[in-house]
Amino acid sequence: MLGFTIVNQSEPGKNFDWGMLRLDDAVLMLNTAYERDHRPSTPDQSRLIAHEDTTFFFSCPDVDAAYVHLCEKGLTVTPPTIAPYGMKQLYVKDPDGYVLCFQWPAA
Repeated sequence: MLGFTIVNQSEPGKNFDWGMLRLDDAVLMLNTAYERDHRPSTPDQSRLIAHEDTTFFFSCPDVDAAYVHLCEKGLTVTPPTIAPYGMKQLYVKDPDGYVLCFQWPAA
């Protein structure tokens, strides 16, 4: 949805333990909480609740374009707002409950 491509991952396919992603000059490494042989059969709900306390902030020179892009991908997204400290921000939640903020200084 965000436009990242997979650069490398622990093994081919959708079921892998870690992945390195790239979008332009940004590189993001993601790793599962558990390696496959230690992964519980169902997610630990107490861990998922804590995800909402974590926000990833991305520098995004065109927050409005990011909003349009995500809407075009079918996400229900609240339009960007300007924070009291002058940053235009777009907040979304990923499927695991983490908060993502795309931001840039307001013009």
